[in-house]
Amino acid sequence: MALPPPGDASGVSAPNSMNYLSTRNKDLRITAAQAIVKGLAPDGGLLTPAVVPRLPASALDTLKDMSYQQRMVYVMNGFLEGFSSSELSSYADAAYGGVKFSDPDIAPVRDMGDGSWCLELWHGPTCAFKDMALQILPYLLVASLGKSDEKRDVCILVATSGDTGKAALEGFRDVDKTKVLVFYPKDGVSDIQELQMLTQEGGNVAVCAVKGNFDDAQTGVKKLFADEALAADLTEKGYFLSSANSINWGRILAQIVYYISAYCDLLRNGAISRGEEINFCVPTGNFGNILAAYYAKTMGVPVHRLICASNSNNVLTDFLKTGVYDRNRTFYNTISPSMDILISSNLERMIFEISNRDDRKVREYMNQLSEIGSYRVSSALRARMQNLFAAGWCDEDQTRAKIAEMWEQKHYLIDPHTAVAFHVLDEYRAETGDRAPTVVVSTASPFKFCNSVLDSLGIHEHRKGLDVLDQIAEETGVPVPAPLARLRGRRPRFGAVAEKGEMEQVVRDFLK
Repeated sequence: MALPPPGDASGVSAPNSMNYLSTRNKDLRITAAQAIVKGLAPDGGLLTPAVVPRLPASALDTLKDMSYQQRMVYVMNGFLEGFSSSELSSYADAAYGGVKFSDPDIAPVRDMGDGSWCLELWHGPTCAFKDMALQILPYLLVASLGKSDEKRDVCILVATSGDTGKAALEGFRDVDKTKVLVFYPKDGVSDIQELQMLTQEGGNVAVCAVKGNFDDAQTGVKKLFADEALAADLTEKGYFLSSANSINWGRILAQIVYYISAYCDLLRNGAISRGEEINFCVPTGNFGNILAAYYAKTMGVPVHRLICASNSNNVLTDFLKTGVYDRNRTFYNTISPSMDILISSNLERMIFEISNRDDRKVREYMNQLSEIGSYRVSSALRARMQNLFAAGWCDEDQTRAKIAEMWEQKHYLIDPHTAVAFHVLDEYRAETGDRAPTVVVSTASPFKFCNSVLDSLGIHEHRKGLDVLDQIAEETGVPVPAPLARLRGRRPRFGAVAEKGEMEQVVRDFLK
């Protein structure tokens, strides 16, 4: 099906002069290309579109018969002024075409039979939802370098709680004018996640473990972005820093697409009627994934409730229920490590939006978070949040129980993050009686968390190394994903471990 050209009334039209501004300074105005290149605003704020375009009234009916790649182009047209439809089509085809994704639907929606569906976002080359954005971001970034007349090469700095690191390494592997350096918390990711990163191929990549948790790695990366002396030194060497974390708007934009796509699939399959509202239940750590669902709703997707599912690091649950964000609490290493986060960066964008873009208030809250580790939003702001979001959390035993239940009752194998979301959905329905059709977002293949999944199924003696992949396959009949099977025989290329205070030197050594 042919796509409408940019600005056509049948597509998502980019508003005239679609600029991006900082959540901490509305007076800042930069282009879409500059926003993707920079990743983070100079004042430490997050770059956000000046206007969120609305889908035309007929858009969802039009989109339901499109491929995932066509839906991607249709949606991105509204946000990326200066990019043509033909450019975006070539990027989407390169990112999602061929054999990169194991399912032709890219992000298939599976019917669970009880008024809920599972949006599977792990059919890409690293078996995690981060592929959905990090396969197309390199194309957007390289194009943006040219459009913003940037002559320096870019070094992508990544702090990962497990999946972003591998997805960024794979997406930017050997891409011209780019280097990629990933920091991850030592002992804070699964064995498979770590092996995926340490064996990554490519001449422009590096990986370093950090002694500490994800928040330590993320805070360290943010400090590097704010280091003016480092920036000046790197400029002399022909580099600048940018981000592939979800602080980069290019990540959020690509994630908006799969929420719109999921609604269109339900519409196409007759699971819902035109205009019917649905819920999304999202396992949440850094708030980027569920934030993308919020933007889909803002664009006009009929969403009733966004259900934020947390693990034992339930800072978001408490915040959405009380209006108090407090990171001064015990940090837990859990079996759902990608959610082991106490500083959820993308929450800043959501506060900016529902405070009617009050950049002064956002600065105040973020300064309090930095200085004392907590802040309290106004009662009016809390009420607006609670009108949009529900929240719950799930402990380790409940996570394991949900994995077992889904296998025993539905013969459907899920990873611990997805299990958290299904558990929270059950509690939400029991508490509210809300039976609206609900899409649960499944963020990773269960094979990335072999030991936890096997324990949940009552199997406590695990094979060593990668043989554990075959063990799950033999126990369940579910085949090992090809990207993970290919890890066999690969030797780790990286092994560096750094203290938090040594991250700057790691960067300098990488860019010698």
